[in-house]
Amino acid sequence: MTGSRRLPLLPTLVVAAAVLTMIGLGVWQLRRATWKDGLVARYAQAAKLPPIAFPTVPLNTKNLPLYRYATGNCLEVVGRRTVAGTNRGGEPGFGQVADCRTGAEGPGMAVVIGWSKNPKAGADWKGGPVSGVIGPDAVSRMHLVADGAAPGLEPAAPPSVDSIPNNHRSYAVQWFLFAGVALVIYLIALRRLPPRKPDDPAAS
Repeated sequence: MTGSRRLPLLPTLVVAAAVLTMIGLGVWQLRRATWKDGLVARYAQAAKLPPIAFPTVPLNTKNLPLYRYATGNCLEVVGRRTVAGTNRGGEPGFGQVADCRTGAEGPGMAVVIGWSKNPKAGADWKGGPVSGVIGPDAVSRMHLVADGAAPGLEPAAPPSVDSIPNNHRSYAVQWFLFAGVALVIYLIALRRLPPRKPDDPAAS
């Protein structure tokens, strides 16, 4: 009479929990992919809408007019910074951002006034009327990428919905593969366990 293989309880529970977690992460990534598809579609539609004035009142994050064409007026430059960006030829460098005052009150306006390889370029711009496409900004939530460029700079590439990544489906596939590989490895490990002896009390 041959003995049966042992099924270790604790390792089995640990592997089962890990596999279920990875499957859950894969399902979550699929849901994120659907959400990202809707977001990109909304931004693509916004890019086709008529131009607007750059918002002068605070907006909820969900209502930011990203990827819309807009106009605004920088009354005074109150700060300067740089962001990673490209010129219209796709060359990497620095987008020169001017943080502007737009009135006595309100959220102000951030303007990408141009592009340069030199992060210190464009410091002499004093403000004025600007127009361009609204893009996301890590500091002020949104900025206007100007059509033209301040003296000494090149025009920066405008934000495009084509640059928004949606890798969630590939991430989901990876999680499902991880779950499958973990399960296969564990099944192989179980097959290599020595069978229980018939007279082993634990086998009865």
